[in-house]
Amino acid sequence: MSGLTIDRRGALALGLGSAAGLALPAWAQTPAPGLDIAVDAIVANFMKAFETPGIAVAIVRKGQAPWLKGYGVRTMGKPDPVDAHTRFGIASNSKAFTGAALGMLVEEKKLGWDEPLVNYLPEFRMADPAVTGMFTVRDLLVHRSGLPLGAGDLMYFPQSSADTAQVLRALRFLRPARGFRAGYDYDNILYIVAGVLIEKMSGLSWRDFITTRILQPLGMADAVPSRELLRTPNVAGRHARLGPPARGMGPMQVIQPDEGPLIDAAGGINASVADVAKWLEVQLALGELPGGKRLWSKETAAEMWKPQVIVSSSDGGTDANPARPVMAGYALGWFVQDFRGRRLVSHSGGLSGQVTQTAMVPSAGIGIVVLSNVEDGVSGGIRNAILDHLLGAPAYDWVASYVARNRQAQEEAMAGLAAGEAKPPEGSPSLPLAAYAGRYRDAWYGDIVITAKGKGLAIAFVPTPAFKSRLEPWGTDTFRTRFPAGAGEDAVVSFAVADGKVTGVKMKALSPLADFSYDFHHLDFVPVR
Repeated sequence: MSGLTIDRRGALALGLGSAAGLALPAWAQTPAPGLDIAVDAIVANFMKAFETPGIAVAIVRKGQAPWLKGYGVRTMGKPDPVDAHTRFGIASNSKAFTGAALGMLVEEKKLGWDEPLVNYLPEFRMADPAVTGMFTVRDLLVHRSGLPLGAGDLMYFPQSSADTAQVLRALRFLRPARGFRAGYDYDNILYIVAGVLIEKMSGLSWRDFITTRILQPLGMADAVPSRELLRTPNVAGRHARLGPPARGMGPMQVIQPDEGPLIDAAGGINASVADVAKWLEVQLALGELPGGKRLWSKETAAEMWKPQVIVSSSDGGTDANPARPVMAGYALGWFVQDFRGRRLVSHSGGLSGQVTQTAMVPSAGIGIVVLSNVEDGVSGGIRNAILDHLLGAPAYDWVASYVARNRQAQEEAMAGLAAGEAKPPEGSPSLPLAAYAGRYRDAWYGDIVITAKGKGLAIAFVPTPAFKSRLEPWGTDTFRTRFPAGAGEDAVVSFAVADGKVTGVKMKALSPLADFSYDFHHLDFVPVR
């Protein structure tokens, strides 16, 4: 969800930096006068510019009670306010909880970070047997498997009938985009495998482990490990721009959640800013709870923040982005980067209709949580602006910066749409429509069924109930879907034809703004005989 939106990569505010020896800012040594006024202004300016219904913010400061505040409404068109206890889906911010759970099991000597995964999960298989043998527990968390960006995400975005056994089976059929440990490509699927590993080695489901070993000891009373466990009306709604001409553009609309429990270990936790503040406090305390009890050791804390793979590198800040990192890396469930000359440990999370941010500057003893009920990138801009205020950075207009970025992304998307994505290419079906009908199978995803319906065709993605649509001609032996509004991204469906018969089906997302999790382009269907 790019352009005016943000996708499941989050606002990849990434990288590695060191802040050793830097003095604490003055506000961290004494209470900061005017913090309410400053944060209120930052949030108000972003909410106005991006038409954001609701935001929640937490600021953690060493030796002080967390600063917590909600803004706006939970759901557009309704009066219920966002407060410090409104639950949001924190999405991929959940990954750090899964990393911490594995770290706790390593401390208990039930696992080894660098032991082969097949020692614990013999059923684990990648496409290359050599990679299967070399793949370690650590490799589950660090996005260097060689799998392409978002590989397998159509198994759980939107919710499907797939389960963890099918996810494990699917891995052997997902084709790598690069060599093993040869670079960074973000994924969710291996965090699902990490959840399976936690269950096997602890004897507790991922949900129960996270609840009893992390959420309850921290007193995260609002938090649940899965959206389906929410039992309160104080839940943030979901909002998105559904077009026209494409998702990420147009007016803001209320949409419904579409993620299922399969994604929990990668992105399932729902929590309030009051909860997530407690999570950042224990992170900044390197695993130590108030009173001295530990959830994990200092050594494990250091391991979780140690970058394992380079995400990006640059010459640093520019006029368009003064906080652009020199080096960006991914650790065990955290991005690590330099930000304004200090180390920033952070993550973001994106679900349909919500984007969230967590960030820490350990050298300054500060943490920030920004939860939003929109797909727009507003939460990342608020995060950066608050960080600048707390660190005493030079004045910079982050609102104008994010508006300009979004305008540029939208213009690029419009150019792509004008080049052909929004109008049918030349060409037409070369076969009678009935000849395209049938059942087709992709090895990792499952089946689609094409049926003749009236004077046209219809498609049903068997594992994904939301993906049912008529098919419209869209060029030579190619069609497009018309999924219901809010049901995800539409697809271009191309049939390979030889000797008057369909020999295969491939797809891609219709919109250039499509979130990478709609990985239609990874599908390769063949007829089921």
